[in-house]
Amino acid sequence: MTTPILEFKGKHAFLSNFAHAEFMWDGIYWWNSEAAYQAAKVEDRQTRLDISKLIDPAQAKKIGKRVAMRDDWEAVKYATMHDIVLAKFTQNPHLKEELLATGDAHLEEGNTWNDRIWGVCPVGSGNGKNWLGLILMSVRDILK
Repeated sequence: MTTPILEFKGKHAFLSNFAHAEFMWDGIYWWNSEAAYQAAKVEDRQTRLDISKLIDPAQAKKIGKRVAMRDDWEAVKYATMHDIVLAKFTQNPHLKEELLATGDAHLEEGNTWNDRIWGVCPVGSGNGKNWLGLILMSVRDILK
């Protein structure tokens, strides 16, 4: 069995939504998947375009915490993240190869910022839903 990947940093930083990866999604050019996800929270096209211009994923996340979220966000956010992550890896062949090179390793977004929805905190504890890791493993299966 392959050793699990418990953090998306160092040689596995490409798995993070904060990693630089240019791609198109929703007819818009993105610098990283974090910005695309944060912009997806709103239906207003101009707001999405404004967020798409942000190169810094931390700035996009900060803005995403302040937007008036679309009414159906809770119902669509996981599928939206899946679509964004799939776009990131299908449009960047070198990232696709890196993701496929993780083999059958369990992918877990271990973090120190207490995110137990998208990841696990503390690292390696299993304390969290790890939605980002699950989505990455699903995308990996699709790409195989």
